[in-house]
Amino acid sequence: MRAIGRRAALACLVVVAMATSGCGYTLSGRGNFLPSYIKVIGIPIFANNTSVYDLEQQVTQRVRTEFLGRGRYQVLGVTDGADAVLSGTIAGVSLEPSGFNENNQATRYIVRVQLKVEFKDVKANKVIWENGSLEIVDEYDLSTGTGALDASAFLGQNRAAADRISDTVARRTVSSILEAF
Repeated sequence: MRAIGRRAALACLVVVAMATSGCGYTLSGRGNFLPSYIKVIGIPIFANNTSVYDLEQQVTQRVRTEFLGRGRYQVLGVTDGADAVLSGTIAGVSLEPSGFNENNQATRYIVRVQLKVEFKDVKANKVIWENGSLEIVDEYDLSTGTGALDASAFLGQNRAAADRISDTVARRTVSSILEAF
């Protein structure tokens, strides 16, 4: 009986040791690889080189909100007084039909948004992170009664799609900057 009791105690000890020891992995979204002196981030309105009206306003606002949601930074809409600056350009938006009804009319679209984004440490005067070819791709059902001939018309009529794209841009950009991807 004593041997069984010792084995059980040893097994419990091993389980406790394994449970309390770290495996080296952490949850994503928790990292922060920015210099500690970066407290204020300037995020001016992204440039918009597309025909999609107001997309730059929406994307910029979502990126600002995402940084604020991380709780560590003050976010400004200007570059003056910032420790780091995030600048971006929406370089392209394209629309591609991906689903059709019985009349061969498009009912589903793939939307691609191309961006150029740069995050610069103002104090050290160096680029911390950049992506000159960030692409967000998502698929959307066409809203009933809307006729989408181009990306501008589609996103103008389908605000849910524009919201989702903006949220994806914000999450991916901020995560990439903070988690050093």
